[in-house]
Amino acid sequence: MSTDLYFPEPFVAPRPMPDGFDLPHFDGLREHRLVLPHCGQCGTWTWPPDVVCWTCHTFGLNWDETEPEGIIYSWTRVWHPARPQLRAAVPYIVALVELPHANGVRLIGNLLGPGNQDVSIGSAVKGIFEDAEDGTYTLLQWSMDSRV
Repeated sequence: MSTDLYFPEPFVAPRPMPDGFDLPHFDGLREHRLVLPHCGQCGTWTWPPDVVCWTCHTFGLNWDETEPEGIIYSWTRVWHPARPQLRAAVPYIVALVELPHANGVRLIGNLLGPGNQDVSIGSAVKGIFEDAEDGTYTLLQWSMDSRV
């Protein structure tokens, strides 16, 4: 487990929906795996989760693992903290990441590193799993991928 968190402990810990519909995603994160809804019929990946495939309208999607790698589709540099707990963290970067291994599904998350780093749309990123100190949840953060 990480002892040096990128951000301070959140004001509300992320957790699954009350009915547990997205629990497989959160369980996967705790295991340091990216798990998303995937249609066994036509191969479509979806996010946010749904009960039906958006492409072929099949019910009962599977929860399958995909590579936590992508490209920056969009991003913003945050200068004004939304909460007092984030005051010391600004500036930080929030990125919308497109996952090519999951047919272009897009996830939003923090881009690790200095808040003033250069960022370009189309840059490769990889997922970094950050465990809360108390072990109750894991965040998927993004880091510039130096392999590309």
